[in-house]
Amino acid sequence: MLLASLVLLPFLGSVLAALMPQDARNRESWLAIGVAVGGLAIAAALFPQVAAGEVVRAEFAWLPAEGLDFVLRVDGLAWVFSMLVLAIGLLVVLYARYYMSPEDPVPRFFAFLLAFMGSMLGVVLSGNLVQLVVFWELTSLTSFLLIGYWHHRADARRGARMAFTVTATGGLCLMAGVLVLGHIVGSYDLDVVLAAGDQIRDHELYLPALVLVALGALTKSAQFPFHFWLPHAMAAPTPVSSYLHSATMVKAGVFLLVRLWPALAGTPEWTWIIGGAGVCTLLIGAFVAIFQHDLKGLLAYSTISHL
Repeated sequence: MLLASLVLLPFLGSVLAALMPQDARNRESWLAIGVAVGGLAIAAALFPQVAAGEVVRAEFAWLPAEGLDFVLRVDGLAWVFSMLVLAIGLLVVLYARYYMSPEDPVPRFFAFLLAFMGSMLGVVLSGNLVQLVVFWELTSLTSFLLIGYWHHRADARRGARMAFTVTATGGLCLMAGVLVLGHIVGSYDLDVVLAAGDQIRDHELYLPALVLVALGALTKSAQFPFHFWLPHAMAAPTPVSSYLHSATMVKAGVFLLVRLWPALAGTPEWTWIIGGAGVCTLLIGAFVAIFQHDLKGLLAYSTISHL
């Protein structure tokens, strides 16, 4: 139940935040702080098992006719990323309390922010690839709502549409890649897929699966040649930019590649596709960052380069 609580807590907080009145600025902030602190406490409670090398799993019936269960799974990698999402989320919530103007619709802001936090936790804790894609697309949707939060501004609307178009399209590619992996392995369970690395790499559909998964990761993490959307997304409020586009959402693509490393890595195709995109992004992002005159532009391109 601890794992389920870790994912459900931000979504419940999001619903409560949306129901609060417009002038409940302090209550909204304390609610969001409580969600982040509660999540950190749950993650801390799981640490002894993770430190001992255990993989903690929780399974719930989801689509039994399709052989799919709702699986939450935490190992060392998932725990580290969960702490990243929650700890930085706590700092961003504290900052947002004093950043947002009294005229801004604060309930909507914190509702979207907490929903995004829950979506990211769903991505890193998913033990089922189809389930991971569902949360993956939820991060695209909630980021669209957060980037376009100031919807009266044309640049915010344009940045939100661009980010959603690129990342959601990449999500469809990821879904196709997951279906190919499921066809090869015969299961969407993450543990089964990770244990079938040799079977996947030797299969004739390995390259299509790799390309589709790579497209999902590269679009989400704003890597070459999909790096163009991130600077436009900086039209969002600064707490959103710091949380989504520097700390968490753009790390989702990195997380995906690390998570699927045992199943897909170790081939020349992996090296050329992933390594090539990474080197190009490193050089392009660092070069363009040199010529930026505003802090958000510098943050965007330096983030692209560092990823």
